Order: sequence, then structure tokens, then C-alpha cells
Amino acid sequence: MGNKLRAYIDSLYELIESGRKIEDMELFKQELFREIEFWQHERIIHLIVTFLFAIVTVAVLLVLVFYASIPLLILFVLLLVLLVPYIRHYYILENGVQTLYVLYEELTRRNQPICSQWLPSEYGIKIKSFPDKNK
Repeated sequence: MGNKLRAYIDSLYELIESGRKIEDMELFKQELFREIEFWQHERIIHLIVTFLFAIVTVAVLLVLVFYASIPLLILFVLLLVLLVPYIRHYYILENGVQTLYVLYEELTRRNQPICSQWLPSEYGIKIKSFPDKNK
């Protein structure tokens, strides 16, 4: 999943940095928005799974503190070893979706005049913008 998201983001960066004009901008933005919705759904599912997995890991740790045993220790270590990749994967999804938001906003700024007060960057969130090659 992480590689697919990275490839999609890279293709969007390439499109934006190339400065090519998109023929049907509204259709392109709708498709990008659908892709963002897909990744948001993927992200929320992984958040729930990671959160529940972390709760189980902490519960096993608490039981292990009060009832020390080798099987519980092995279970705890296995859960901990699996929790780290879950957290890493969620981190990749979260950052990828945030990047897609920035790219969507960049496409909106470049190809459709909108009021700047609607942009999050005006409210303290600083988004790195791409240099405009048309200037």
C-alpha cells in the first residue's frame, strides 16, 4: 500500500512540476478527490486496527506485570514486534494523505482562482508551494 501511495504522489508531483496544462481540470480534480477519499478510508481502517492492537498489547503488558509467566512474555514480545510495523504503516498513510491534500490545494490554486481566505495556509498552516514555472 505504501508503495502504491508513493507512486501516485510521485506522479502528481511530476504533473505539477512539469507545468503541463490539464485538459479537463474539473474531471481531474474529481478523480483526485476520489483517490483522496479512498486513502482516507484506508487510513481510518488502519488507525482503528493499530489502536485496538495497541490496547491489546498494553493489556497483555498489564497482565504480565501482575502474573509473570513465559507464555505471556512471549505473547507480549510478539504483539510488540507486530505493533511497530502497524504504526509505521499508519504513519506512511497519514503523511501520504496529508501530501495529497497539499497537492489538491496546489492544483486548485494554479488552475482555478478562488478566494485566498478559504485556503488553510492563511490560518497558520504553512504549506510549501511549488514554484510557478509559468511566471
